[in-house]
Amino acid sequence: MTTTGGTVLATAQGFTIYWFAPDSATKSVCSGQCAVFWPPLLGKPTVASGVSLTGKWGTITRADGKTQATYDGHPLYLYKADTSAGVDMGNGINASGGLWWAMTPTGAKLSAVPNPGSSTSSGSGSGGYGY
Repeated sequence: MTTTGGTVLATAQGFTIYWFAPDSATKSVCSGQCAVFWPPLLGKPTVASGVSLTGKWGTITRADGKTQATYDGHPLYLYKADTSAGVDMGNGINASGGLWWAMTPTGAKLSAVPNPGSSTSSGSGSGGYGY
């Protein structure tokens, strides 16, 4: 999916996927109230047919025993304020003890200025990455 900041990974429904800077490749530190606003992307990730990504998908086990999807060693999340597909309101936000970034196919950070929600989706309405 393409936003005003660049290309980001998205769910099959077109919602931007995020990562949290304080997390490690094996542990999510976002729980409790943090996970209310930044719901973990649970389950094993899959990629839509025809999409080629350079990063590696994986999973970790959260403290509550649930399986959380990862990309290039970053546990993945959604953002509650992204109320429609094609927006990345959480990009560059400093909240819950650290910075949040929209996940790009290469892992590079988008602009540090949070997107005001004026992004648009490109390609099919599915968001392209098929999680």
